[in-house]
Amino acid sequence: MNKDWWKSSAQGIPHLVTPLPGPQSAEMSRKTSRYFKGLSSQVKLFPVCFAEGHGITLTDVDGNRYLDFSSGIYVTSLGHCHPKVSEAVAYWANKLMNCHDFATPVKEKLVEKVANLLPGKLNGIQLYSDGATAVEAGLRAARVITGKHEFISGFRDFHGKTLGAVSCARMARGNVLSYSPTRTAGFYMVPRPDPYRPLFTRPDGSIDTDAYIDFYREFIFEGTAGNVAAFVLEPAQGWAGSIFPPDDFFPKLKKLCDKEKILLLDDEILAGMGRTGEWLCLQHWDTLPDIVTFGKSFGNGFPVTAMIVKEEYSEALEQISASSSYGGNPMACAAALASLEVIEEEDLLQNSRVVGDYLMRRMEKMQQDHPIVGHVKGKGLLLGIELVKDKQSKEPFNKAGELVYQKAFAKGLAWIPAGHILRMSPPLIIDQHHAGLGLDIIEEAIAETEKEFGY
Repeated sequence: MNKDWWKSSAQGIPHLVTPLPGPQSAEMSRKTSRYFKGLSSQVKLFPVCFAEGHGITLTDVDGNRYLDFSSGIYVTSLGHCHPKVSEAVAYWANKLMNCHDFATPVKEKLVEKVANLLPGKLNGIQLYSDGATAVEAGLRAARVITGKHEFISGFRDFHGKTLGAVSCARMARGNVLSYSPTRTAGFYMVPRPDPYRPLFTRPDGSIDTDAYIDFYREFIFEGTAGNVAAFVLEPAQGWAGSIFPPDDFFPKLKKLCDKEKILLLDDEILAGMGRTGEWLCLQHWDTLPDIVTFGKSFGNGFPVTAMIVKEEYSEALEQISASSSYGGNPMACAAALASLEVIEEEDLLQNSRVVGDYLMRRMEKMQQDHPIVGHVKGKGLLLGIELVKDKQSKEPFNKAGELVYQKAFAKGLAWIPAGHILRMSPPLIIDQHHAGLGLDIIEEAIAETEKEFGY
């Protein structure tokens, strides 16, 4: 497979033939929203009707071509319609779509591949069709493994929209109770370190990771029933705005977990599979989880996820009724296997690191040059720009975030809003030229927004 398969369709992007959103997009979005409810903020802020995707481009029904800086919200990390993935799915769609959890040739190859790729002995594998289901299975496995029933997660983490998963996250969105009037019993949340907005600091003002760990230790004793099965955490927070903890956080947390006989459930649905330049984001900190979940990039758009435990805990999966109707179907396994092979064959872990480093250098210059850019962050191609009203107060600038998102989208950049934090997750195949082009659009939108607000 030619690794430059996507470049012909990327020539001349963005290519706009109508003002955005175009008339057909606006009309189709209006008709769809009559019946299709619960749209995400990114659609509400910029209603577009997409008709086609190829590589790093998206094309709407009006014929406008966009540069994709979202990867379908961290999903199509190998580019839209990667030929190898599409061909693999099509082959099994014409041969065998589903046979519940029986073995198939493609499943055998996939689980062998996953077991060989992951560090340590993370090789007790079960497959699912969405991230929340994988997280729920991880929670059930943790309870069986430990004989305990409580869970601790972090402020502003996001783990899915089923009952256990939402109990590991904020229950409200703004002033609306989006998920439930109450958290499920036995689920607790604690602050997690954000280097830009630290809760615990040293005398010099720098973030104090030890203080967070000390707080967790005391909280386990004072705030729980002493039956904590697992810490459930994203290695890097996606929905919260591409927030990475200090480098010493996860090693110290794992040490605390081991001492207290608590598992570390690493939710890599968003950050894993090459997004940050490693198979596991936790590999950046030489930390091995007890349970890990994968999704999004795992099948490059095909709905396939995984929940994986250490070999020593694998028998627990026999006790939790782990199978599902769609998990591990031949098409899903084919998509995941082809995706893993593409990441290796096209050296996309390295590309993620190289292009990500380039973007971070550009973003650091933007932070110096723009009064509303308070902080930039990222590893690999999981990146964020935090907008503030004032760099001293660090007051979040939500209105600016919405305006920059809309302005950049109108210039042909398809990407992701997060309030005052601009999120970027371009496909892992992107080169420096097109990555720089995307950042040029964002910087232009930031400059226009600053001018409108009188900076």
